[in-house]
Amino acid sequence: MIKENILRVRERIASVCARIKADPQKITLVCVTKGRPVEQVLEAVNSGIRYLGENRVQEAKDKYGQVPAVEWQMVGHLQLNKVKDALKIFGLIHSVDSVELAREINKYAVKINKIQDILLEVKTSPEDTKFGFKPEALLDAYKEILSLANLRVKGLMTIAPAVDKPEEARQYFSRLRDLRETLNPSWVLSMGMTDDFEVAIEEGADIIRLGRAIFG
Repeated sequence: MIKENILRVRERIASVCARIKADPQKITLVCVTKGRPVEQVLEAVNSGIRYLGENRVQEAKDKYGQVPAVEWQMVGHLQLNKVKDALKIFGLIHSVDSVELAREINKYAVKINKIQDILLEVKTSPEDTKFGFKPEALLDAYKEILSLANLRVKGLMTIAPAVDKPEEARQYFSRLRDLRETLNPSWVLSMGMTDDFEVAIEEGADIIRLGRAIFG
């Protein structure tokens, strides 16, 4: 079933890209493995998945050594006390949501001589439960983060609120795209999950983060 789900997802990606005249090969599919056993994760990898996303550092640690030849990415909220372990696992951290967290990541990256790729998480929706920089505070934060030598900012990330129809998420994705155009048009955008990834691609997503669409 997982293999069939992945094929179906790729067909949906291709369909959207054909409609907007974009290259589907440029859409990075991150398979979110939260709560999934290693057996299912390996099935996804054996079906062509090359990027695995995890919400919790401990869960990633438990699976990391058992799943070869893939890149792990941190897609959930990263606590300060988990940064040291996170840097040993993740190629890309999507969820840098404060200057304090960026400094902590940089501190440990210096210690292990690593240049850590990160995305800046932006709170594009009014929900209290969401993390991220407020859009109006992003520029000042970015200027400060730029001074941290062992971080490499690759782009922006956001999580749209749960909506009844995918179309209702469009405004949050377009806001992130507009922020990218203001700060750095070459950045990537990580946005779009199982319920809204097609709208996210229409609004310029480069990375989509899917769990249920793959595992059911």
